[in-house]
Amino acid sequence: MDWLQLHPLYLYQGAAFPLALLFNYLCSMDSFSTHARYLFLLAGGHLLALAAMGSYAVLVFIPALCAVVLILSLSPQEVHRHTFFFQMSWQTLCHLGLHYTEYYLQEPPSMRFYITLSSLMLLTQRVTSLSLDICEGKVKAASRGIKIQSLLSEHLREALPYFSYLLFFPALLGGPLCSFKRFQACIQGSSSLCPGHFFWALTWKALQILGLECLKVGLRWVVSTGTGLEDCQQLECIYVMWSTASLFKLTYYSHWVLDDSLLHAAGFGSEFPQSPGEEGYVSDADIWTLETTHRISMFTRKWNQSTAHWLRRLIFQHREAWPLLQTFAFSAWWHGLHPGQVFGFFCWAVMVEADYLIHTFANRFIRSWPVSLIYRTFAWAHTQLIIAYIMLAVEARSLSSLWLLCNSYNSVFPMVYCILLFLLAKRKHKFN
Repeated sequence: MDWLQLHPLYLYQGAAFPLALLFNYLCSMDSFSTHARYLFLLAGGHLLALAAMGSYAVLVFIPALCAVVLILSLSPQEVHRHTFFFQMSWQTLCHLGLHYTEYYLQEPPSMRFYITLSSLMLLTQRVTSLSLDICEGKVKAASRGIKIQSLLSEHLREALPYFSYLLFFPALLGGPLCSFKRFQACIQGSSSLCPGHFFWALTWKALQILGLECLKVGLRWVVSTGTGLEDCQQLECIYVMWSTASLFKLTYYSHWVLDDSLLHAAGFGSEFPQSPGEEGYVSDADIWTLETTHRISMFTRKWNQSTAHWLRRLIFQHREAWPLLQTFAFSAWWHGLHPGQVFGFFCWAVMVEADYLIHTFANRFIRSWPVSLIYRTFAWAHTQLIIAYIMLAVEARSLSSLWLLCNSYNSVFPMVYCILLFLLAKRKHKFN
């Protein structure tokens, strides 16, 4: 999702906080049954979707309804294949509508449509995560076939947990991916509103958001008063790329912390105890690691961490040939297949492959501490510049912007890794 589209989401995510706190408070009451909790989350999701997306909300409701029908109708062996095909087909059609508006009609799409596409991408994560859980036996579907003679109320009762999971308001517009098992455990557990550390955690997250926003205001002023890629000259383009990419990253960090705070306020955060065999809570923003790592592969695993885990489980672990390239190719498809995304994710895959070889080679020969420190410093700087290059490519909204980036001095940084990849590929068997 383009960083420019994140700003309206702050308003809607912020407006959902009172609803999240109310839900957490009601969960502390014995009279607030599990059934009522599912309904509350589902109703909140519908209200938030209508407020944020308007009439476009139907583009999210329809695939959610179809996914539940498929889950209740198909066998565990078939459910993932069919839900994956339907969900990605629906999302792709919506992205093609965006392409048609942007590139053919040359008109700016509605901001509500951007928010709808963002929510659809998150819905795809939850649908495929749930279908994989069913396929792997981690979750047992409530029914194996829709029987005509069964009462409508029985069907609705069976479908309610799935509808609630796919459309629950704390994760509708953002937030780390929450597995269905964890969702159910949080629904059936007691509220986490009482402990004092709950409020301290929210206060700390609020201070993080405030600090990130202050940094963002200062950096935006620097970027707006300086030259762009179209006006920069030679080495100046490196600074322009780095400062612009830093603004992108701060925007994402702030949004991820806000999403995490909303889930925390509703009782779905990391403070909820983890059951044996249950997937733990994975936060999207590990800012310290992202800003200090000297390895592109580590940055890739920590960037939007829950999505990285989802892609690994959905694609990487099920592909024997070129799993890394296929994972990044699917990520480009999931993001919408804009020209900059196709180029950026392909470049990212090559850089990760080069990263493995380069650091394996370096760790084999670098022994002394001073040389290791110098190497890590240069590797950190190179990693940050390559990530900035990839980020600007992915965020490019036109072929002209992508050409400006590729035709600048910034292309030297990924080219260095490409050359090293070519030189070291022949020695890969020795490293193994």
